[in-house]
Amino acid sequence: MNKADDHGPVIFGEVLFDCFPDGASVLGGAPFNVAWHLQAFGLSPLMISRVGDDALGAKVREAMRNWQMDTRGLQTDPAHPTGSVEVEIVSDEPRYTILDQRAYDHIDPTRLPSVEAAQLLYHGTLALRNARSRGALEYLRGTLETTILLDVNLRDPWWKREEVLALADASDWVKLNEDELALLGETGADVHARARRFLQRHALSGLVVTLGSRGAVAYTAAGETTAVEPAAVQDIVDTVGAGDAFTSVLILGLIRHWPLAATLRRAQEFASRVVVQRGATIHDPAIYRGLMKKWRTV
Repeated sequence: MNKADDHGPVIFGEVLFDCFPDGASVLGGAPFNVAWHLQAFGLSPLMISRVGDDALGAKVREAMRNWQMDTRGLQTDPAHPTGSVEVEIVSDEPRYTILDQRAYDHIDPTRLPSVEAAQLLYHGTLALRNARSRGALEYLRGTLETTILLDVNLRDPWWKREEVLALADASDWVKLNEDELALLGETGADVHARARRFLQRHALSGLVVTLGSRGAVAYTAAGETTAVEPAAVQDIVDTVGAGDAFTSVLILGLIRHWPLAATLRRAQEFASRVVVQRGATIHDPAIYRGLMKKWRTV
């Protein structure tokens, strides 16, 4: 293990590029997007992932350094390339192919930075499709006594229902969308009944279900149910990364102990801010500072 200082939240999972037919590439991956936002919100996350010894991997490191992110959890893989998704445009709609055997599939448990404490451990599902990276996450879960947030991202064919349900069993909070809840939860009930049963079945502290244009609703083990609806947004550019923006503020609220209703309102506000620009990340630190200043006064 490599010794590192204690950190705020630990973010585990994929870093990847969306690669377009014209040769353009856009940096992302849900865990990376979440870590990017948390860095700008002042939480100093430790991003644990793996990139190839290639040009795309160098771009990841450069972007993280420029954003003043800690790179000690970013491994370099000499044998596997940096994560990528091939994007095709078919009838004016994007079609995605998530490529197999990328560097983030091979996060090495023996090269993880040693972190004795963390405010929260976040992970998704895509980076766990390979046993090597699953082993790295299992090590972290066994080492860190902290809140675990599972962000479900079901991407065919890279998930198995029983494995995702086992991840929920090992988590404190779960975030998913209503389609994913329908796939993972019980049938024959409305979304609220399914959510409550899912919360109880997996002994969760909290469950957040996103509802697309209808907002989101959160449920807690204490019996609280809180819903939020998005404000009308003009001139939506794209919705890529809106869910990751929402998740980043959910994490911020959990760590700062905000009331759940305030957390959801702020998460929805930030997600609405992301959809009026191209891409999943914001590169202007002033936007984050402005939101934090506003949230301290309301």
